[in-house]
Amino acid sequence: MIRIIIADDIPLLRQGIAAALSGAEDIEIVAQASNGKEAFEKCAELLPDVVLMDMRMAECSGAEGTKMIKQQFPQIKVLVLTTFDDDETVRQAIASGADGYILKEMESEKIINSIRTVNGGMNVFTGRVFGSVRTNRAESSELARTLTEREREIIALIADGCDNKEISAKLYLAEGTVRNNISRMLEKLKLKDRTQLAVFAIKNDII
Repeated sequence: MIRIIIADDIPLLRQGIAAALSGAEDIEIVAQASNGKEAFEKCAELLPDVVLMDMRMAECSGAEGTKMIKQQFPQIKVLVLTTFDDDETVRQAIASGADGYILKEMESEKIINSIRTVNGGMNVFTGRVFGSVRTNRAESSELARTLTEREREIIALIADGCDNKEISAKLYLAEGTVRNNISRMLEKLKLKDRTQLAVFAIKNDII
């Protein structure tokens, strides 16, 4: 049985998604959430297999919720289910660690099959989204090649959960040097924070 949490800030849409999934005998909806933070809290309580995550939600977005879930519970699959397929929204989902990205306009059976696929360990992206993902991955790989060996060491330790003090001790560097390196990497890779650096490291096989 695939245990599911549905995260969407519109109750009617949550109910509609639940109804669409009701015909699948191997899927059980264990909870619903109205934003990313609530989805994260439900994950901590219930440890589902898959979270169906909308992207644009009040209080805490799907990107923020996905990031929290994947940091704390990497085994939980997050499948974005949204109405938006613009490049920026797709980029946010990928950077947050989403395992798939599909659109609400899809037929119920395709959504169900996407859930099964993601639960089985494979990424799922709709056709229109895939083109953006492929472009983003190509750009990401190109940026990864610009990293120095020292930067690769630092980003790998960030992905391993080390703070600046721990990195400085492991690499025999001053903390200021570590901070400066991280700042340069964020600018070079066009990323916003350490979490995105960690995701970048994982997606580009730096660790």
